Amino acid sequence: MNSTTSPYRVIAVCTGNICRSPMAELMLTAALEREGLDGLVTVDSAGTTGYEAGRPIDPRAARRLALTQLVSDRHVAREWVREWFQERDLILALDIDHYAWLSEAAPDQESLEKIRMLRSFDPAMAGRDPLDQGIEDPWYGGHADFDAVWHQIHAALPGIVDHIKAALLGSPATSAAGLLKTVRSTA
Repeated sequence: MNSTTSPYRVIAVCTGNICRSPMAELMLTAALEREGLDGLVTVDSAGTTGYEAGRPIDPRAARRLALTQLVSDRHVAREWVREWFQERDLILALDIDHYAWLSEAAPDQESLEKIRMLRSFDPAMAGRDPLDQGIEDPWYGGHADFDAVWHQIHAALPGIVDHIKAALLGSPATSAAGLLKTVRSTA
């Protein structure tokens, strides 16, 4: 878990880190900022492969994010690093193959317990089999596929934010009064 000096850390993971995971990273970051949690939580993303490492976000993902004033021009794709199992508090898999890959690579039970399907936080998908909670890769499709990804991620954001709030309230690094004060001052 995070210490008194480090924020709660979340990472979204897909295959190449140019479509789904950067969309999730930027959308979740914005949702946390709206809740006044931006100083307490950091969000980043990575891919399970290095296929796209060093490349910018897919232009179709950037276009979809721009429709909601989310700027993605600083994104640079990168590959997952094993140390992040210890350094992240919540690992969000975007599809079942990412979930399986992360689960197999997890070095211990503590790391394994950090891995969740992103859509498991969507009330309409909660409790369903992880096989049903995946977000299909839009890379092979068109704008409608990126719109679908945006909507699937968006539906899970309130649940992820609530999960993070609960984790922060239970952390010795964050007092309940301090968290509530932060959240209320931004409302």
